[in-house]
Amino acid sequence: MENKIKEILLNNSIELFGNQVDEKLIQFQKTRKDVEGDLTLVIFPFVKVLRCSPADAGEKIGSFLADKLDFIASYNVVSGFLNFTISGEYWLSQLSSIDKNEEFGFAEKDSKPTVMVEYSSPNTNKPLHLGHLRNNFLGYSVAEILKANGHKVVKTQIVNDRGIHICKSMLAWERFSPVNENGERETPDNTGIKGDKLVGKYYVEFDKQYNIEAKEIIAKWERNNFDSFSDDVATEVKKLIASKEGKDEDAIKGIDAKIKDIAKNQTSLMNDAKEMLIKWEARDPETYLLWTTMNNWCYAGFDVTYKAMGVDFDKLYYESETFILGRDLVLEGLDKGIFFKKDDGSVWIDLTDEGLDEKLVLRSDGTAVYMTQDLGTAVDRYSDYPDLSGIIYTVGNEQDYHFKVLFLILEKLGYDWAKNCSHLSYGMVELPKGMGRMKSREGTVVDADDLMEDIVDSAKEMTQERGHIDGMSEDEKDKLYNLIGMGGLKYYLLKVDPKKKIVFNPNESIELNGNTGPFIQYTHARIKSLIAKAGELSMFGDVELKLEETEILKHLSQYPSLIADAGKNHSPALLANYTYELVKLYNHFYQSIYILNEENKDLRMMRLVLSRNVAKVINSAMNLLGINVPEKM
Repeated sequence: MENKIKEILLNNSIELFGNQVDEKLIQFQKTRKDVEGDLTLVIFPFVKVLRCSPADAGEKIGSFLADKLDFIASYNVVSGFLNFTISGEYWLSQLSSIDKNEEFGFAEKDSKPTVMVEYSSPNTNKPLHLGHLRNNFLGYSVAEILKANGHKVVKTQIVNDRGIHICKSMLAWERFSPVNENGERETPDNTGIKGDKLVGKYYVEFDKQYNIEAKEIIAKWERNNFDSFSDDVATEVKKLIASKEGKDEDAIKGIDAKIKDIAKNQTSLMNDAKEMLIKWEARDPETYLLWTTMNNWCYAGFDVTYKAMGVDFDKLYYESETFILGRDLVLEGLDKGIFFKKDDGSVWIDLTDEGLDEKLVLRSDGTAVYMTQDLGTAVDRYSDYPDLSGIIYTVGNEQDYHFKVLFLILEKLGYDWAKNCSHLSYGMVELPKGMGRMKSREGTVVDADDLMEDIVDSAKEMTQERGHIDGMSEDEKDKLYNLIGMGGLKYYLLKVDPKKKIVFNPNESIELNGNTGPFIQYTHARIKSLIAKAGELSMFGDVELKLEETEILKHLSQYPSLIADAGKNHSPALLANYTYELVKLYNHFYQSIYILNEENKDLRMMRLVLSRNVAKVINSAMNLLGINVPEKM
């Protein structure tokens, strides 16, 4: 409709305006609720061209379009806005067109350039947590929305499987894992503990032992015992201790934190972990075997979690492989003068001219940092997929600066495609106060597995209380509980603009009323039940639409442009809230207008076909969010 109006205005520009107008002048917006009309054209851009008042310009354009387009039933001009009322025949033709198109709203498959979407990107030293849920649901949904827009999409992740944090888990398992009666240390097989959680257990154990050792070191320093510590460390710590004199409580806490950081770096555990990392990079056989074994435990655990999440990947990258390429890129850039070396042997890049700062890209001992790995990964991906038009990195907003630096370094290295890389930055997810029972075994973050299990259990309780599951087998019931629980969880995390922080309330996520996944799922099930009762549907003749029906058809017709906007903005929230509005419109229609009991056959059939297509769009939109909808509920 908008395109047809735009086409008429552009093709008849000389006749109507006396000049060829720029397409950018043609701007549409939703009609205000207090004004009659279905679509509004902004008149102000044309006032200067027509050299008349907004009211006269609106009248001239309105009269011209009404004469050219038979779907414009009437129009009115209010304060520089031209409001069109669209004929019922047009809306009925739209319904017929939507009904015939099973892929309604979707662009032609693979008609647009290839895009890579990265999400999840876990560390192999601990299980996935609440933040990973938002990350995975967001990345997966954006990938599906881009597919709907016609893009070929590659879903990927970079597994952070190397580094000091990985060595911490390895070292702790080697040092502190108990030995059973068979002489075996703890493994997923002999304990029944999920692999990623077992590895995470030893990451926490490292931190515990590390802090104990650091505390002992600090106690020595407080007794002025600096034996076995370098002169530099002794001098720095003594200065910090002396600086506490006369300071307030907050200042002393800050100084103590600095002393603690120094102490941690002096622990034998940290030194051993650093030595293990150097051995790993040198491919020491024993270290490498331990690393491979524990990483495989993690991968098996992650796979279980991803299956429960309902997400997947087309291609996996591993930091243990890409960091080597990144290191080579840094060394090449060093030769070209893009990077520089400091006295301690570390390699940096100076970005102060770009308003940033100096950034470390290679440690003094030659080991790689995250930036090194990300450089190598980006280049590796473009090598694997030469047709890539861009990479979308789904990573929390605490990494905003990191990605500015990454893209800038890639440009300086001569990779023009870096301009097409973007950071899908999202806010943190927190639980309301008092949700302590959902803390993970680590005691610090909310475990993704535990949270999903709790949500599904809550959905089970809620569904059983409602008592509409008679006749279902136990397997069908379990699938429904999971569908409702996971649908509620995903929808709650996706309905909010990605840039905003979320306070996630698990109880609210599965409520049957309000802007929730189960509310939308229930409406879909209600429509499916209605259609089943109606039997076979047939075509309908001319009918007169009620306002409620027109409003639904207007909303349905916006679905293709909504998918396009969600893809352009990388925002599943637009799609989620569109679907919620559609459901509200339908429920109002359902409650106020006869459907099955309508005596007029044409009206009854039109309303059933309308209902069928509302269900179709609900199912389509929710699938793009990674959410399944039930046939009955």
